[in-house]
Amino acid sequence: MTRIEPERIHPLNSQPLTSGQYVLYWMQASQRAFWNPALEFAVDLADEQRLPLLVCFGLTPHYPEATLRHYAWMLEGLRETAQALQERGIGFVLQLGHPPDLALDLARNAAAVVTDRGYLRHQRAWRHSLAERAPCLVVEVEGDCVVPIEIAYTRPAVSAAVLRRRIQPMLSRFLKPLQERAPRIRANFSKPTLDPTDTERLLSLLEVDQTVKPVSFPAGTSAARQRLQRFLEKSLPRYSDLRSDPRHDVTSGLSPYLHFGQISPVEIALEVSRVGGPEADAFLEELIVRRELALNFVWYNPDYDRWEGLPRWARETLQAHVADPRPAIYTLEELESARTDDPIWNAAQSALAQTGRMHNYLRMYWGKRLLVWTARPEEALRIGLYLNNKYALDGRDPNSYAGVGWCLGLHDRPFPERLIFGKVRAMTPEGFQRKYGTVEQRVLHFD
Repeated sequence: MTRIEPERIHPLNSQPLTSGQYVLYWMQASQRAFWNPALEFAVDLADEQRLPLLVCFGLTPHYPEATLRHYAWMLEGLRETAQALQERGIGFVLQLGHPPDLALDLARNAAAVVTDRGYLRHQRAWRHSLAERAPCLVVEVEGDCVVPIEIAYTRPAVSAAVLRRRIQPMLSRFLKPLQERAPRIRANFSKPTLDPTDTERLLSLLEVDQTVKPVSFPAGTSAARQRLQRFLEKSLPRYSDLRSDPRHDVTSGLSPYLHFGQISPVEIALEVSRVGGPEADAFLEELIVRRELALNFVWYNPDYDRWEGLPRWARETLQAHVADPRPAIYTLEELESARTDDPIWNAAQSALAQTGRMHNYLRMYWGKRLLVWTARPEEALRIGLYLNNKYALDGRDPNSYAGVGWCLGLHDRPFPERLIFGKVRAMTPEGFQRKYGTVEQRVLHFD
């Protein structure tokens, strides 16, 4: 009997269970050994079939837009995950190559394959590629959201308010602890595998941008849990009042861990819910409604990273103001190296490039200013995604695409018309300074 809500379970093909040597869990999005519904479903299936459980992870040499920074951080987390799986009696194989091909190779001796769910187009294509070719059952288990995406809403949500009305009544159904247990049959495999502890060698095998250097921000499930506890103790009591103020970093800092699947959003939500009160409610709005609005966006909108993916009203109003005079036009090189006449924007970009993080409110201001410094709004979108995805630890995420899109009108409403922005919500240096003063030195610091 599975311990996972049936709404999280999605068979991807019609192949039967076979008499294999093991049950295979192809881990890709949920890179953790705990609070992982796909892993627990695989444990249950292995026990039912009286087989050991093998977990594989495909380390692709060139992941779209990923850099040395992203790979180093991911591998640090995977090292901890591999050790935790071994302690639970679960086999772990790390191999270099195209992930669905590696999973297919191991699937040939598997009774069934379980995988986690990815929301971006290449993640979905990988899973369907495996499902079409595998000789056994392939099941996808959704574990990186609170409310499964197709249960929450069956079409694109135009705003947070729309999704909130759907999600809130379902929270009691999906906000539940996940029972964990070790498989009854311990794994004892001699599969070829890379050493997950030899990070230096693993990084040498990759074909990625080496110029974006790793950061000291610690990775992995243990680090994520420590940061969560620190947030609950020190920052949550001030969250409502100070979350938008970049002079006080009271944000959780959990976004990179969620992006790499190193911590479960359900685990976070339950811990915050135990605290309760208006501060917890404000944070849960961001963690659940806003984050799952981004998942809804990339799931239902095939143009989530393109100009065509923005709302029609926003595209039309921005196009109507293309001829408006700009105070300056900056090249990509000037923007990337933070050489504008705006010290606030320069500090935000420098923080992103140096630390892999940017305060949430600053990211909105940062994205809005690109509309002012590019000749066309399509270019603002392209540059915003490029810079964010290249430098941010949580780049290349549904939140990235929705967040940059929001700067150009996504999930927002029309405002009174003005130069350059048209009816898209504007943010200006004068407005920022009225609220927060000059913050260019402080935004470079993260606790």
